[in-house]
Amino acid sequence: MPKIAVFDSGFGSLSIIRPIQKKIIAEIIYFADQKHYPYGTKTVRQLNRIIKTTISTLQKKFNPDAIVVASNTPSLLLNLKGKKIILVVPPLKEASRITKTNVIGMLVTKSVVNSKALDKYIEKNLSKKIQVIKINATPLVDLVESGKFITERKLSKLIIKKIMTRYIVKDVDVVILSSTHLPFLIPLLKESFPHVKFLDPAYSIPDKILKVLKDNTLKRSKFKIFASGNVITFQKRLLKIGIKNRVQQL
Repeated sequence: MPKIAVFDSGFGSLSIIRPIQKKIIAEIIYFADQKHYPYGTKTVRQLNRIIKTTISTLQKKFNPDAIVVASNTPSLLLNLKGKKIILVVPPLKEASRITKTNVIGMLVTKSVVNSKALDKYIEKNLSKKIQVIKINATPLVDLVESGKFITERKLSKLIIKKIMTRYIVKDVDVVILSSTHLPFLIPLLKESFPHVKFLDPAYSIPDKILKVLKDNTLKRSKFKIFASGNVITFQKRLLKIGIKNRVQQL
């Protein structure tokens, strides 16, 4: 029975889980680490402690076949290794194939935007002829985690435009969503910037998982949700987007 654990600091995991459910029949353990939200403002030292403790906890409690670190921030900043560990990183090579202008935007969290780790990742995966414009997307992540992207759509659209307009000039034709919270904003992003192609890193994850799974014999998927912090508040936020599964404390 394949078992996949997916975690982030909140809503972000859901954008990863949906593509997994479409391609893999498995028991999915979703852990929303609200207690440590947001990962995107933590120092590397803080992140290292949080992420390694979380991975250890998930291994001991659930013994999953794969653990998806469903956040670009620790996936880029930390040296996470292991046969079971699946990282979510920006799809730079896909962006380079799509861009016609050779100018790519990248929405990243505060911790990542000026990091040497991101610079090294870009240097390794992109031609020097392609320019990357890095944008601090932490306020946009907050729109998703707070649920305002649902309850305050007009305000959310204004915030998106305020943050991004000075970066998304006419030459930018591709923007990478380097936070797993951001795919929830794709409809609003497309309304504001219809000429831009927004890339979600989630769709490469199922294939990465399949490489580490040994058994895929379940006839029906299972989905369990756990959270740290205020479980009741998180349950209410999930209900707003139509997810009725009971949230258990972890």
